[in-house]
Amino acid sequence: MSRLAQYIPTWRRGRRDEDAPADAAAVPAEPLDTKRSKEESDGDESLASKELTTVVDPDLNPGELTFEEDAEGGMGRHLGVFSCTLLIVGRIIGTGIFSTPSSILGSVGSVGASLMLWVLGFVLSFCGLFIWLEFGTMFPRSGGEKVYLEAVYKRPRHLATIIFATNAIVLGFTASGCIVFAQNILIVAGHPASRWVTRGIALGVIGFVTLLHGLTPRLGVWVMNGLSLFKIVILVFIVITGWVVLSGKTHIADPHANFRNAFAGSSHSSNDYATATFKVLNAYAGWSNVNYVLNNVKNPVRTLKIAGPLGLGICAVLYLLANVSYFAAATKDEIIHSGTTVASLFFHNVFGAKAQKALTVFVALSALGNVITITFAAARINQELAKEGIPLPFGNRFWASNWPTGKSPLPGLIIHLIPSIIVIIAPPPSVAYPFILDVEGYPSQIFNLFVVLGLFWLRYTKPNVPRPFKVWWPLTVFFLAAAVFLLVAPFLRPANGKGDTPPLPYYLYCLVGIAIMAVGVLYWAAWRVVPRWFGYEYVSRKEKLADGTVVTLFSRQKLE
Repeated sequence: MSRLAQYIPTWRRGRRDEDAPADAAAVPAEPLDTKRSKEESDGDESLASKELTTVVDPDLNPGELTFEEDAEGGMGRHLGVFSCTLLIVGRIIGTGIFSTPSSILGSVGSVGASLMLWVLGFVLSFCGLFIWLEFGTMFPRSGGEKVYLEAVYKRPRHLATIIFATNAIVLGFTASGCIVFAQNILIVAGHPASRWVTRGIALGVIGFVTLLHGLTPRLGVWVMNGLSLFKIVILVFIVITGWVVLSGKTHIADPHANFRNAFAGSSHSSNDYATATFKVLNAYAGWSNVNYVLNNVKNPVRTLKIAGPLGLGICAVLYLLANVSYFAAATKDEIIHSGTTVASLFFHNVFGAKAQKALTVFVALSALGNVITITFAAARINQELAKEGIPLPFGNRFWASNWPTGKSPLPGLIIHLIPSIIVIIAPPPSVAYPFILDVEGYPSQIFNLFVVLGLFWLRYTKPNVPRPFKVWWPLTVFFLAAAVFLLVAPFLRPANGKGDTPPLPYYLYCLVGIAIMAVGVLYWAAWRVVPRWFGYEYVSRKEKLADGTVVTLFSRQKLE
C-alpha cells in the first residue's frame, strides 16, 4: 500500500497542488537526459530515434512534455519490427473477417459490390496509413491522434486533448471481442449461451487480459505475438482451401456461381454503402496501432516505416482472398442468412460439422488475441492522456504511473477496464452491440478528418521542418474526400427507410458520436474556462514519479 500511496493525492498533496508555486517539486523545463540506460543497451541512438521535427522547430512540440520526458518510465524501447508488425496484424484480424462479410453483402446486395468495398477499405486504409506514417515519423511518441491533434490545434489550449480523451475513454472499451470469445467457447462446450453466463465469461476475459498486461508485461507481449501468428495461419488455411474449392476438386457443386454476373442486385443507396464501408474499415482498423505505443518501440521512425505497410499489407491480401474463398464455398443467399457465422458456414460446407466446431475454437482464440492487442495499445493511450495532465479522479500521478511493477501501466489498463465492464453488463446484445460498433466508428472519422486537415495545414505553414516520410498528395486528397463522404452519407435516408440497427433511427449513431465529442467540449470548458469566472486559473508544472514517468500536473492559482 505504501507504493500505491505515493501516487494518490492526500489532503496535504491536494493543498500543495492548489496553492504551491508552479515550480514546486517540478521537473526542470529543459529536456531530461536523453542517454537513458534502457536505450544504451540497444547501442547508440541513431537520428531515427530522435524527434527531429521539434528539435528544429520547438513550437511544434505537442502537449506539455518534451520528447525525452514523454519517453521516460516503463520498460523503455523493447518492441522491434517483428513485434510491431504482429501488433498491427493482431489488432486488424479480430472477428470481423470471420463474421462481417455476410452483413456487408446483405447491405450492398451483390458479391461484386461487396468485394469492391473490401478493395476500397484496403485502399483507404493504406492512404490513412501513409498519412499516419508522416505524422508518426515527425512525432515518434506514444498517443497517435492525440499527439497529432495537439501539434496542429494548439488553440484553444488543451481543447483537442480533452475531446480526444473523452472519446478514447468513453468509447475506448473492448466488449465485443470478449462477448464473441464467450459465445464461441460455450458453443464448443455444448453449454447454452445464456445472457449472464456469456457476460460472466466475457468479464473474466477482460479481467484476465488486464492482469496479464498489468502484472506480466513481457508475457503479455509473447502471448499477443503468438496469437497473431496463429490468426495468420488460420487465414492462410482458409485461403488455400478456397483455391482448392475453386479448382473444382471438392464436393461444392458450382464454386464459380457467385462470380457470374457478380454485381446483380447491387444496392443504389449511398447510406447502405456508407454503413457497409464503416464495417469494412472497422475490420481493417488497427493499421495505426504502432503509432499509439511508439515510446516502447526500438528505433521508432525506422520500425514504423517498415512494420506499418508490412502489417497492413499482410492483412489486406488475406482479407481479399478469404472473401473469395467464402463466396466460392457458399451461395449468396446462404452467406446473407448465415448472420455472424460466415466462416463457420464455409467450414461446414467444405469439411462438415466437426470442422465447423473446430472453427469455433479458432474464432474464439482470434477474438482473445484481438482483445489482448487492443488493450495493450489502449492502456498506453490512457497513460499518455494522464501524463498530459487532463483532470481525472484521484489525481494524475496514479493514472500516469506504471504501478505496481514499474514496467507496465496497470492504471491505464483500469481506465480501459471500467467502460468495458459497463458495456458488457448493461445493454441487451441483440441491438446494442451492432449500434455500439457504429457509434465507435463515427467519431473516429471526425478525428481522421481533422488529422488530414492538420497535415495540409502543417505542409502549408511549416514546409521546411524535417519529415522522415512524406505522403503523396493524391493519397491525402483521396482519404480526405472519403472521410467527408463517410461523415455525410450516414445522414442520407436509406432506400428502405431503416438502418442496420432497427428499430433505432438510421442516423442515431452519428448523433450519439457527436454528442460524446460535445461532452468533451463541456468538460474542457469546466476545466479551462469556468475557473476564470471565479478568479482562478490552472498552471502546469512537471513532476517525475518514482518509476521514472514524467507527468504534467496543474495547480490552481489566483489570477493576477
